Amino acid sequence: MTAPEGPTRKLTLYVAGQTPKSLAAISNLKKIAAEHLHGRYDIEVVDLRQNPKLAKEHSIVAIPTLVRELPIPLRKIIGDLSDVEKVLVTLRVDGE
Repeated sequence: MTAPEGPTRKLTLYVAGQTPKSLAAISNLKKIAAEHLHGRYDIEVVDLRQNPKLAKEHSIVAIPTLVRELPIPLRKIIGDLSDVEKVLVTLRVDGE
């Protein structure tokens, strides 16, 4: 078995509880990752209701917010991630 090609993306999704928008963002991110990132991703979901100080520490001004930490530079996208093309452009998934 060969290793996946291309960079591994570290993605952190900041949500606030189990709201419909948060649940949609989680579902949409998992679907996008499965269909377009070909196993080259690490997803962490952070619930800011459980740890609100992280919002300030990580400069999160709206939720849900997806942060691509790796590869650098850091990139952010706000919303439920339903616009697949916008998410792919923001994550710099091109030619895949």
